[in-house]
Amino acid sequence: MHFYKLKRTGIRAYLGIGLLALALAGATHLPHDTLPAGDADQGGLTTPDDFETLVVADSTGLARHIVVNDNGDIYIKLRYFGKGQGGGTVALRDTNGDGRADVMRNFGNYQDHSSLANGITIHNGYLYYSSSLAVYRSKLIPGQLLPDEKTELILKDDHEHGPHWHITKPMAFDDAGNMYVPFGAPSDACQDMVNSPGGKPGNRGVDPCPELEKHGGIWKFSADKPNQTQADGSLYATGLRSIVGMRWNPADKSLYAVVHGRDNLHRLFPGLFTSWQSAVLPAEEFVKVTQGTNSGWPYYYYDQMKGRKMLNPEYGGDGKKEGEGAKYQKPLIGFPGHWAPNDVLFYQGSQFPERYKNGAFIAFHGSTNRAPYPQAGYFVGFVPFKNGVPSGEWEVFADGFAGVDPIINVSDAKFRPMGLAEGPDGSLYITDSKVGKVWRIMFKGDRKAFGTKQLASMEQHKLLAHIRTPDEVADNLDTQTKELGQRIYNTYCTPCHQRNGMGDGSRFPPLGGSEWVTGDKKRLIEVVANGLEGPIQVAGKPYNDLMPRHDFLKAEELAQVLTYIRRSFGNDAGPVSAGDVRQVLGK
Repeated sequence: MHFYKLKRTGIRAYLGIGLLALALAGATHLPHDTLPAGDADQGGLTTPDDFETLVVADSTGLARHIVVNDNGDIYIKLRYFGKGQGGGTVALRDTNGDGRADVMRNFGNYQDHSSLANGITIHNGYLYYSSSLAVYRSKLIPGQLLPDEKTELILKDDHEHGPHWHITKPMAFDDAGNMYVPFGAPSDACQDMVNSPGGKPGNRGVDPCPELEKHGGIWKFSADKPNQTQADGSLYATGLRSIVGMRWNPADKSLYAVVHGRDNLHRLFPGLFTSWQSAVLPAEEFVKVTQGTNSGWPYYYYDQMKGRKMLNPEYGGDGKKEGEGAKYQKPLIGFPGHWAPNDVLFYQGSQFPERYKNGAFIAFHGSTNRAPYPQAGYFVGFVPFKNGVPSGEWEVFADGFAGVDPIINVSDAKFRPMGLAEGPDGSLYITDSKVGKVWRIMFKGDRKAFGTKQLASMEQHKLLAHIRTPDEVADNLDTQTKELGQRIYNTYCTPCHQRNGMGDGSRFPPLGGSEWVTGDKKRLIEVVANGLEGPIQVAGKPYNDLMPRHDFLKAEELAQVLTYIRRSFGNDAGPVSAGDVRQVLGK
């Protein structure tokens, strides 16, 4: 009896050591019985048949990008440095093999407290992570969850920036010692959204665009040199407005990025673009980036329905003129407007069926500014690749993050997919930016038998309201809206403050219960008409973004929309008259 117990204990110990050695070796494929079981509800997600999903962690903080080490340890970059989250980066470890993180440690209290922290990756034994204004690295210590306490500054963005700049710093590394970092631009098309002349409809962009000197592109740096600034790097590609997701593809040794398109086509040019066109255009671009790539921003945008680069209205375009768009690089795929592709990952493992090998997973964070149509995106897609180019149509790989359909307000979405990572066993990890949920997706079926049958159910997801192209009439949420103030609000205010007046939960403040709305009329009129930039407090919470000027609205229109917001979203304040507006603004 004692011998049997000893023998059984010895076998368990031997197996434990073997599995640990396998994990530390970074194996790319494990048998199904060594993978943890998926959750009974699959973590609330829908995936192709024979995949299983489990929730690794429920609330890490406002999670952005993610990376998984060879031993299975997980590192996640949080949106903020500190601010109640105990450090800007979180480390997770599963100590009992059930697939769920039972150790969670925050680290990284840095001098740079800028928001929109984003990138994180492992390169040559270092954990690299970024804020809006810097790229850092810390040495990983074998067997230890947290990296070395010493933080090394690799790159510093030494420009002056406003809060509305697209200045997240994802990074990618090639195999020749280079690091690639984007420097995003602040505007839709090289115009000032706060000060005249760029804040009014119909005004032209600056030509040539001075922003392109230091923004709207990707720069190449040394991966190991400390204390670099942009002057230490070289311009690698240009004409790229805003990049949050970027990845080096080892299969063809090339750089790829997903690019956010411009906004405000209808708001700034209501005579040229309908609200429907503004909701679905321009495309979010999936691009292959090589030395000298020029994607045409700010002069051109990509229309995924026409399949062509079109002249931006700030430079004389009207939605029909191509100008010299043909000379600029077209994307591999143009996804519908405002889906917010925030990460891209080329699958290298062998756990998933062969069709996924070297293909691209893309996390769509979801739109905020498709009004008066439902918000869209909020899923993880997949693009099959062969010989360095897409080999088929894009697919819906994982859906169900939002928990509702249609998605009227961004705050309605329960979760928003953000970051992607591949584990040492070939599992796919996905982060959520709202509460910091982390999912792990595993394949449990027959790799060789996987095909059309297992994919069929996901094809139907393309018909859902948050993915399909909306019908211009049937899907217009304003069809029954008769109040003028509400219609003006839905056109100009919902992109930031949302249809329910609750904001987007992070960048843009709520209007419901806001002292800025229900308080002094004069201040409210001045803010909406003249814009506002810089840090403010709303209902005790800090915000720091851009409120564009709306002085193009007539006094009567401004009065109508201000009265609407003062009497909506739980507010109960007095009306604003056209006379009040004229008295404050002299118009």
